[in-house]
Amino acid sequence: MTQTFHTIPSAPGLQPLQDDSCQLLDFAKLNLTAGQSVSGESGDREHLLVALSGRARVQVGDHTFDSVGGRASVFTGLPHSVYIPRRHTWTVTAHTDFQGALPSAPSDLDTAPYEIRPEQVNTGQWGTLNYARQFREILVAPNGLPASRLIVGETLTPSGHWSTYPPHRHEENAGSEKFHEEMYYFRVSSPEGWGLTRHYSPERGYDQTYTVRDDTLLAIPHGYHTYVSAPGYAGYYLWFLAGDGRAQGVKLDPDVGWVQKTVGML
Repeated sequence: MTQTFHTIPSAPGLQPLQDDSCQLLDFAKLNLTAGQSVSGESGDREHLLVALSGRARVQVGDHTFDSVGGRASVFTGLPHSVYIPRRHTWTVTAHTDFQGALPSAPSDLDTAPYEIRPEQVNTGQWGTLNYARQFREILVAPNGLPASRLIVGETLTPSGHWSTYPPHRHEENAGSEKFHEEMYYFRVSSPEGWGLTRHYSPERGYDQTYTVRDDTLLAIPHGYHTYVSAPGYAGYYLWFLAGDGRAQGVKLDPDVGWVQKTVGML
């Protein structure tokens, strides 16, 4: 199995992910200082620019979104995003120091660019006790927003809590399980903070645990996955998926899947 865990460069400009383990998903990070611009073309892919911190102007074809973002960090506010359809040029110009995430996937959809404002983001809690975490659904069917393959959201994991628990996979269309590749882009609430992520597949013969630091990413072409934040530090991850359709379905690890059944009783 190829390397699937990465540290994203902090250098200025557009930082593409160097990973070929996923056939559909890709990712890039924008690190811009005030006044700096970066441009690109979407080709045959759809992109979602998620403002992580700071504020920027986003030009997509003939559409201008003049003030995207505004939160100080991913821990202090809801996301503001711009959908970039296939076959469009785009330019991001930072009004302030700006960081943005740019997940993408193949697309066969022709539609106009649009923004997803913070008030359009669906929020709530998954899990309970020490595996409770807060979710923010940005581009998730069926919310009425057009997309071809991308599914995107954020999760905040409190200090010492587990997330994506019980571990699950989504690697084949079988029963309620639906095939989707996924990536987790991680942030940690303090520079010295950390967490752990486990990525494993008994069927495929791998079982890896990685130390999550700020600006790391796990690519998940298949296999079960879960995450825990170290006590004293909140964790964040941007999750994005692409696969066969946009209806989600998972298979829980059968050894610990019973934990999910206790949520309604606690």
